Amino acid sequence: MLPASDLTQQVTPANTKCMAYSFLVFDFGSNEDVAQQARHRIDGWKQGFRLDKKLQLKFERKEAEAKPDTTSNASSKTAKSSSKTKPSSKGKSESGDEILSDSGSKGAASDIRMIVRLDFSDHEKLSHQRWLERIPGEDLFKTAKPKIIRAGDPEFETTSEQFDSLD
Repeated sequence: MLPASDLTQQVTPANTKCMAYSFLVFDFGSNEDVAQQARHRIDGWKQGFRLDKKLQLKFERKEAEAKPDTTSNASSKTAKSSSKTKPSSKGKSESGDEILSDSGSKGAASDIRMIVRLDFSDHEKLSHQRWLERIPGEDLFKTAKPKIIRAGDPEFETTSEQFDSLD
């Protein structure tokens, strides 16, 4: 007779493996326009192919200098205070000029990285492989130094923690 503990134990088949997700890391440098076009492209794929939970992306932005951080914090505080007041008809307030010059200036360049996580289940290995080949093969992504990080790679743990920490 079998012990009672053996009756409730889950047995996994030997031919199935738990497939972990993969990461695609793209470094756009300071080119915000290409990064936003790439985001729109991935959002279109997510909608068109119904890949909401299987294809997720997050941006990591690092400021190049310490000075833009202080000015952007100051401009965001003035933007909050000016949003409570009546906006001018011409839209040329001091805080508005600061915000436009802060976000539109090339001098305050930031390093933009996009991390895409592909999370397909075990029975979708072919789809997973096709997306790993398709995304870096697009023209928008070729210039962004694509890097594929799989589950066995040494950078996988740090990339996974970094992805989870981003908003």
